[in-house]
Amino acid sequence: MSTTPAIPAVTLNNGVEIPQLGFGVFQVPDDETTAAVSAALEAGYRSIDTAAIYGNETGVGRALAASGLPREELFVTTKLWNADQGYDAALRAFDASTAKLGLDVVDLYLIHWPTPARDRYLDSWRALERLVDEGRVRAAGVSNFQPAHLQRLIDHGGLVPAVNQVELHPGLQQAELRAFHARHGIATEAWSPLAQGAVLKDPAITGIATRTGKSPAQVVLRWHLQLGNIVIPKSVTPARIRQNLDVFDFDLTAEDMAAIAATDRELRTGPHPDQFN
Repeated sequence: MSTTPAIPAVTLNNGVEIPQLGFGVFQVPDDETTAAVSAALEAGYRSIDTAAIYGNETGVGRALAASGLPREELFVTTKLWNADQGYDAALRAFDASTAKLGLDVVDLYLIHWPTPARDRYLDSWRALERLVDEGRVRAAGVSNFQPAHLQRLIDHGGLVPAVNQVELHPGLQQAELRAFHARHGIATEAWSPLAQGAVLKDPAITGIATRTGKSPAQVVLRWHLQLGNIVIPKSVTPARIRQNLDVFDFDLTAEDMAAIAATDRELRTGPHPDQFN
């Protein structure tokens, strides 16, 4: 798979490559999504992350179709919502998502939350494994899974998730979870990579931004990349969309990385996976 030259690829545990920096559309209304995704594709993004619950898969699909880009240059992720968990329900939900996206194949399909009180994620995972077997999904993964949830899938004996997409930023660094991922060959993908702006005024980050001549957001995105995280910042502003991509011409020092590591404070912008159903 080719990517824009500036964006490195991460090779997943099944050999599929995903651009390390992609574009997210969480909380973007469907009627604004087409313009935002079109701006991202024009800027050079090739990985687009959506979800059934976002209500904007149709808008994403319109932008993909209008782009004129070859399908093999695009990497599209969507997610199975909680109410659609279960084997048969997951297969139906996938059909609905692909119809809205206008795609036959999704590059990455994720179970959006473990929803432990429902306890259907193992059945849902079997459905994702079937979709991979049928060639309709290139890589299967999960989102917001804790180590115990991941271990249960691994013990199931089928596919090991290729990706776990979790809330991750300097205020919530998830070191234990990232270590689990590393041991089991699961790629770490960060949603809310900037903590919805909550970390951008941290003195450690603003100080590095001043020294490097970059914005605090660019510093945080660079931190993610140097940790090896896949990252999907969201914006609807074309200038910010381009700025978030302009993070490959500088490096953070070991001292910078240590300073940002010291800002970890269990800051969640979203729900805790053990409680959300």
